[in-house]
Amino acid sequence: RINTPLNQIIQTAQGKISLIWNPDLASVWNERYVRAQKYVDSEVIRLCGPYVPFETGTLQRSALIATTIGSGEVIWNAPYAKYLYYGNLMVSPTTGSSWAKKGERKVLTGRSLNYNGAPKRGKLWFERMKADHKQDILNGARRIVGGG
Repeated sequence: RINTPLNQIIQTAQGKISLIWNPDLASVWNERYVRAQKYVDSEVIRLCGPYVPFETGTLQRSALIATTIGSGEVIWNAPYAKYLYYGNLMVSPTTGSSWAKKGERKVLTGRSLNYNGAPKRGKLWFERMKADHKQDILNGARRIVGGG
């Protein structure tokens, strides 16, 4: 958030200068930054789409439902989102099955999950999307803010 600085008069041995700020400075720049943040959030969701594991589409849609566009935080809100994001197979400690009994905590196996649509769809989808599209997102945000 930007606040408009206070007007100032600066006196030196060489003379006096008045700094008078445009009263609209804060509102103009804050509005630009809000639009840029909304753009970034929306682009992250859109550009992550092809990287997110997809079986029924629930995980992908969860980002649209759980994210407040403009908050600066994109959330994939599905019970298995973290499990799929890190991509490590977890199993029941008693049966070795990927299905656990009610109340039983699964354990990590050290084995990676296999994803339909891999290698594009899979674990660490945000990090992989960012590696491919970070500059595109930054350039778009820069245009919105007015930095060329």
